[in-house]
Formats: sequence, C-alpha cells, structure tokens
Amino acid sequence: MAASPIMRIPCKVAELSLDVSLNCGQSFRWKKRPSGEWAGVLAGYLWLMNQDEAGLNYRVVKPVVQSEASPSESLPAKKAEMKECIDYEHMVKDYFQLDIDLESLYRQWSLADANFDKVAKNFVGVRMLKQDPVENLFAFICSSNNNIQRITGMVEKLCETYGNHLLTYEDVAYYTFPSIESLAEVKVESKLRTLGFGYRAKFIQQSAAKIMKNGGRDWLLNLRTVSYLEAKSSLMTLPGIGAKVADCICLMSLNHSVAIPVDTHVFQIAKANYVPHLSQTKSVTDKVYNEISAHFQSLFGTYAGWAHSV
Repeated sequence: MAASPIMRIPCKVAELSLDVSLNCGQSFRWKKRPSGEWAGVLAGYLWLMNQDEAGLNYRVVKPVVQSEASPSESLPAKKAEMKECIDYEHMVKDYFQLDIDLESLYRQWSLADANFDKVAKNFVGVRMLKQDPVENLFAFICSSNNNIQRITGMVEKLCETYGNHLLTYEDVAYYTFPSIESLAEVKVESKLRTLGFGYRAKFIQQSAAKIMKNGGRDWLLNLRTVSYLEAKSSLMTLPGIGAKVADCICLMSLNHSVAIPVDTHVFQIAKANYVPHLSQTKSVTDKVYNEISAHFQSLFGTYAGWAHSV
C-alpha cells in the first residue's frame, strides 16, 4: 500500500508548529515516525505530515476498502469520493484551522499581556485543532487524573478493540475511532475494566449510551451551533464530564474558542501571575474556576482558549 505523492501548503512555523500542536495533549493519536513524519488517522485516511520553515508537507494513504471506516470518521471521505474529487488541502486546512491568522493573534495577546509576550517567544505556532467531537469527547473522559502517555495508550486500546481496522502501512496497523454506538453497548464497561481503564470504563459506556439517547452524533455536532455556555452545560450532563473536560471539548472540537480549561497547572499560573488574591487558595472550587476563566477571557478575548494553551 503506497502513500500519495507529497502535497504542500505554504505555511510558516509561526502559523503552525506540528511538533507542538500535535504533541501537546489535544489529540492522542498522532505519532512521530522514524522518518520524522507525523502519522495519524483523520477522516478515514492515514495522513503523513512534516514541515519546513515555509510549508506543510503531507501525504495520504487511502484504505483499500473505504467502507471499513467508522461512521464518525469516514463520512467526509465518502462524500468526497462520491464527487470523484477529494479536496485533501481543504481537509488539512480545516483540521488545523489555517484560516485563522495566528501571528496576528499572538501580537494582540502580547500587547494585552507582558507575561504572554515573554513566554510566547519560546512557543510559536501553537494552534488549536478542529477535532472530531466523538473522538475528542471520549479521549478526554480517559484524561481524568491521567497523563499523556497513559491517555494515549487508552485511546489506542479503544480503537483496537471497538474501532475498525483501516489499513496497515509499513507494518503498522491503523484503526478508526469507535462509533458512539459501539461504545454504548452494555458489555463495554466490563471489557474496558479488563483493559485497565478503571472507573473511566463506566463513564465511557454511560456517556455513549446517553449521547445515543440524546440523538447520537448529530446531538454532539449541534453543540457547535449553540452558545458556549449552553454547549458546556450540555456536556456536563454526561457521566464523567466536569467543567475542565467540558471546556476541553468545547475548545478542541466544538468551535468555542473562548473556553478556558482550568487544570492544576493553569491554576498555579493564574495564582502566580494573574489573580494574586488567590495565592492562598488551595483548591479549584467552582467559584475559583469561573473566576480564572473569566479573567483570561477578559484579557485575551474571543480566542482566549488558544492563548491559554500557549
């Protein structure tokens, strides 16, 4: 199975750093190959990407039987194939949200905040991905009290156990992300517990079942069209999803760029540099969480969640 010829999109590293954006805890399915390329499954294809100072290079590996892809990942590719013209460039630009001028945002944020200006010089090109909300949601249920390495392992197990085999490329098997329907089955919890998911197993199965009851994938996608607060509140009705995970999903797959996930690291940064009257506060209560979020939203504006990630 061969990859496509190399395709290229002009894009400075200041607008997109693959090494940071694909490896900073947004998505857990991209891996760097010995060749230096990043490999990941997106929209029913395997993508191989790298970059230089002036551009993004990518290749695509198509599955032999496209119908093997799960509903959550294959639909864009299927629709494109029906037109007999697959716009790979559009898919890449949409995933990385390349229509957003990141350098301009960095300048705005630097003017608004001297601390950002100092830090940002070491972290250019940090761009939020526009992920599939199904994958994003269940990956972040796995993130509870966890680290990136373990989350990555859990997401891989989910795909290998409940996804479909997409293709094998250079002796590595790649899988689609599971459908909501497959994760909603009653036996899922017990199976995931045997695979080391612990208490998260229950949340994955119960959330999948509730999403199906709410309307399935369409219900999730509709959260892109409602207000940020409505989307967040809706997500928090699902088992295992609190304020932080809901904000991650809002920010990373539901187009709510103002969302500020407040974890212990953000809490410490806020106390030290932004909200000093919280310096003696020991834990993140709902009130503290909302105060920190509101501060960053006021400081950085519409794309506050992007600035917060830097």
